Amino acid sequence: LTGSMGAFFLTAGMAGWFHKSIISLPLIGMALIILTMIQWWRDIIREGTYQGHHTHNVSSGLRWGMILFILSEVCFFFAFLWAYFHSSLAPTPELGSCW
Repeated sequence: LTGSMGAFFLTAGMAGWFHKSIISLPLIGMALIILTMIQWWRDIIREGTYQGHHTHNVSSGLRWGMILFILSEVCFFFAFLWAYFHSSLAPTPELGSCW
């Protein structure tokens, strides 16, 4: 709940700040997001280190999740750079064939 409120305050506050409003709302949103991150990571560390809730299956799932995240980022940047270089080397006639 605090994370979603923080995201809302940050988004609404940044939109207002771009239109010459006060900066306190995005700061409150950022503080709520940072507070949520700290509490989340604190709970993960407690569960894994002190309470022993991270079994082999949980550790394996976390590892695979990180591997898949990194793989998706690699695929995203590969596709982005592919499109960029394709557009620069073979511009379309719809754009006047100029880069």
